[in-house]
Amino acid sequence: MANSQAAICNVFVYGSLLADDVVRVLLSRVPHSSPAALHHHHRFSIKGRVYPAILPVENKKVNGRVLLGITLPELEILDNFEDVEYERRTVDVSLMDGSEIVQAYTYVWADKTDPDLYGDWDFEEWKQVHMKDFMRMTTGFMEEMEQPKSKTRVQTFESFNKQDVS
Repeated sequence: MANSQAAICNVFVYGSLLADDVVRVLLSRVPHSSPAALHHHHRFSIKGRVYPAILPVENKKVNGRVLLGITLPELEILDNFEDVEYERRTVDVSLMDGSEIVQAYTYVWADKTDPDLYGDWDFEEWKQVHMKDFMRMTTGFMEEMEQPKSKTRVQTFESFNKQDVS
């Protein structure tokens, strides 16, 4: 008997998904994980957004973690959350304990020439400044996904920001 819940993959995360609380809202659990690094990539801030983007950049490295044992339904949730702004790619990541290199999916910014990418994105700053509001947006995204005609994550983010401004 096939089990669609069976663990199928690992996912390297480097932005808001570093926060256990965000992962818990999306997946209803916090999977086992391991600190990891993705070589030859850079994590950028994005003008007008609170979440980061990564793109391939020689001689750079992105620290993050690998979520282990992600099921097919969970991967679908992550794909929907990352939306059309990102492309899911298979990458090799180095576990921080130096024990091995593992294959994982990660989400790379789709627009390689986006003029809104700049500098570095800082997780600790994000946690202090944006995490509370991001948690509300993520909860809204998950509630929206349960609706027959759900909004994309980008639409949820944009409508959430419009409510915040008024």
